[in-house]
Amino acid sequence: MSTPTTADRRSRMPSPLPFLPEMAVVGEGLHKALQNGVIPPTTISLLQLRAGQILGSTYFTIRETTGLRRLGEPEERITAVATWRDATCFTDAERIALELVEAVLTPNPSGERVPDELYARASALHDDRAMWSLIMAIAHIGFFTPAALIAKPIPGMPPGQNYSE
Repeated sequence: MSTPTTADRRSRMPSPLPFLPEMAVVGEGLHKALQNGVIPPTTISLLQLRAGQILGSTYFTIRETTGLRRLGEPEERITAVATWRDATCFTDAERIALELVEAVLTPNPSGERVPDELYARASALHDDRAMWSLIMAIAHIGFFTPAALIAKPIPGMPPGQNYSE
């Protein structure tokens, strides 16, 4: 039995853009907000890789590991994202980004997902502009999560080519 190649895989649904062209404007705005230079691209990709792992999204996980490799990140750091709490290879700013995305995406039946203590630690490392940039990095994943989980774009394919027609 051979492993299917990326070219052999199909999405569940076609591209949303012919049906909802307005999504391109929203998506483009979110992408632009992430590229404002306030938060390093590596931190954003680490955060989004962790989100993909939590959500169980192969699409997000492959997209972000590919992006991190393109940014020159060593395999040790990419692999360690899944166990970031015990890993010693992340900066304090990266750790707080990983902790924030986990807090937002993981239900907490006994209280707030983002308690005051976590916010205080995050805001001690980041000014308001950087905090909003982190929030938008998490919002970016949140915006695309339903498409990734329901429509299942093809992992490893670039945007615009990641849906079967």
